[in-house]
Amino acid sequence: MSDAKLSLSKTEGSNVFGRIKDKLFGYNFLLFVTIGLFIIMYIAGLIVYKDKNFGNTQVFLNLIISNAGLIITSVGMTMVLIIGGIDISVGSVIAVTCMMLAAMMEKGHIGAIPAIIIVLLFGILFGALQGWLIAYLKIQPFIVTLAGMFFARGLTAVISLEMITITNKTFLDIAKHKIYLPFGGSLNRRGVMVYPYVYPTVVLALVVLIASFIMLKYTKFGRKIYAVGGSEQSALLMGLNVKRTKFIVYIINGFLATLGGIAFCLNTTGAFVELGKGFEMDAIASTVIGGTPLTGGVGNVFGTFFGVLIKAVIETFVSFQGNLSSWWSKIIIAILLGFFIVLQSLIAMKKEKKR
Repeated sequence: MSDAKLSLSKTEGSNVFGRIKDKLFGYNFLLFVTIGLFIIMYIAGLIVYKDKNFGNTQVFLNLIISNAGLIITSVGMTMVLIIGGIDISVGSVIAVTCMMLAAMMEKGHIGAIPAIIIVLLFGILFGALQGWLIAYLKIQPFIVTLAGMFFARGLTAVISLEMITITNKTFLDIAKHKIYLPFGGSLNRRGVMVYPYVYPTVVLALVVLIASFIMLKYTKFGRKIYAVGGSEQSALLMGLNVKRTKFIVYIINGFLATLGGIAFCLNTTGAFVELGKGFEMDAIASTVIGGTPLTGGVGNVFGTFFGVLIKAVIETFVSFQGNLSSWWSKIIIAILLGFFIVLQSLIAMKKEKKR
């Protein structure tokens, strides 16, 4: 082999190695850390809480069942963070969604399906208003969504200060419908094989997750979202409509926040003013722990999914322990959040040095 060919071969090998290194130690590294952390925590649970059937398939599925609404909402939050935005109104949107559903069905005697359609339209309009203020009037996202948080929470209280329990048959049938899985069964005390199950909310959450992943990774609009979050100036130079992209992302986020509220309501089958309080922080924490930096331009909805699962596992640990305050889960999540923010900062500094 000639010196020129040998040199070319070394250069190509170096480039390939460089690309692999960037993949492993760039922002994708955060996704690997998140998935690895979940696996380690889950294995720890299998060992420590073996006597409490932590390894039971149903226990794992319950992690998703109890957090289906958070998964859906966090997917929308991921898109918002990718474009460099923020939304602290989603917890209040979930509360008003649930309250509107309950009031329409119980006081207005409106059917479950029309009520669901109405609240979804409300979510789209709410997201469109916030998106218009942020994208076209260039008001800071934090200020706009702070106002949105107060508005939605206030509207919840205006509708009703009392708790409303949902008794609508159609809604309850959807909420209680069990979808049994053909695997992972176990014998109960009577020797009968019992198969694990999920609810329609889990199917809805997984559909949203997969559809959003495909949209972000394989569509032109998904690439626009990453481009706008990476650098608005560069996106403008490429001829992208930055304002419209931001506007549409906030519409999607409003829709998904409302959809998450419906899933949340299917779990609670009731509504009250304080519902979903702090939910926006759970969504942001799950997204950041899932590897989406607050600086924008990077993110993966499957990372967010594992971020939600990590939060769910921590809460399950605290619950299984029995003698710990539920606030310990908040403390541990805060520590993890700080850890991932530091990692993001280190990666950002490393990339800045390369430039």
